[in-house]
Amino acid sequence: MIEMLIDSIRVSLMNYQRVVILKEKESDRYLPIWIGPAEADAIAVKLQDVTVPRPLTHDLLRSVIDALGATISSIIVSELKNDTFYAKIVLSVDGGKMEVDSRPSDALALAVRADATIYVEESVLDKAGILLDKETGKPLQEGEGRGAGGKKPSEEEIKKMSAFYDFINTLDLEDIDKHKS
Repeated sequence: MIEMLIDSIRVSLMNYQRVVILKEKESDRYLPIWIGPAEADAIAVKLQDVTVPRPLTHDLLRSVIDALGATISSIIVSELKNDTFYAKIVLSVDGGKMEVDSRPSDALALAVRADATIYVEESVLDKAGILLDKETGKPLQEGEGRGAGGKKPSEEEIKKMSAFYDFINTLDLEDIDKHKS
């Protein structure tokens, strides 16, 4: 598992879809994950320390977890199947660990509230991780620098991920390093 940080939340100017950009903590590899507007707002509100008058859904869930005596220790983006990301919320309960299935957007919204570590399985980064050209800020072409040891993806993997590349290429990523929190 690779530790990640939330780098930014972006909006595509083509279709107004939101994407959360995770950045590998020890590298310049990024993972874009499409998320809904409500989840994007829930993450952004917490990252920007905006106070809301009433608890949002993720605040409520965090309160319930706390009230039951559990803590959120980490979240894991665990799989990518058929262009859908899967995640797990790892809870510490009564001295043991429990994993709860989750959408990545909900897990990330909880992680920012609990200051929990964010991990991504290496296999997910191999499939969907991107490297950015340091000069242009644009994603490197398909297969460039991707995968463990520079391993190129198969034609089938490239076809499956083409929607992600099309979406990422519509984003303005030139100022990605300017929004560090």
